[in-house]
Amino acid sequence: MDYLRFIAPVGIGVAYALLMSLIREPHRRRVNALMIAGAGATYLSGGGMGAWELAFGALLVYVAYRGLESWTFVGVGWLLHTAWDVVHHLNGHPILPFAHDSSLGCAICDPVIALWCFGGGRSPRELFRRTKRPAGIREEMARS
Repeated sequence: MDYLRFIAPVGIGVAYALLMSLIREPHRRRVNALMIAGAGATYLSGGGMGAWELAFGALLVYVAYRGLESWTFVGVGWLLHTAWDVVHHLNGHPILPFAHDSSLGCAICDPVIALWCFGGGRSPRELFRRTKRPAGIREEMARS
């Protein structure tokens, strides 16, 4: 069952995106920007990187501020947090002190969320909604 430590974080990332999809736009993007600001503070009380923890937190506050109006910045924030998770995992300072691989799990989960953000943070309904195509394109596709 060792593979679960790699599969479960992907499922958590997908579940996060699905739950966040319940929030209507533009609030969904803004809530996710706030989540990035909070993610920047997750290691502050014992991350083991000294003043770098404060610098990283400040960086993510800036990225979160820009994310209030941009899904791209929200996605960048999740990728920055992924990198910070990897640093903590390699240095033996997990996000949850009692769970050795918690930073590793977070580093696997965060890019899943980032991909969703780079796609515009759309809900499943928005993602699979059929778009109306001009008549010429419909006819061409019907011939194929």
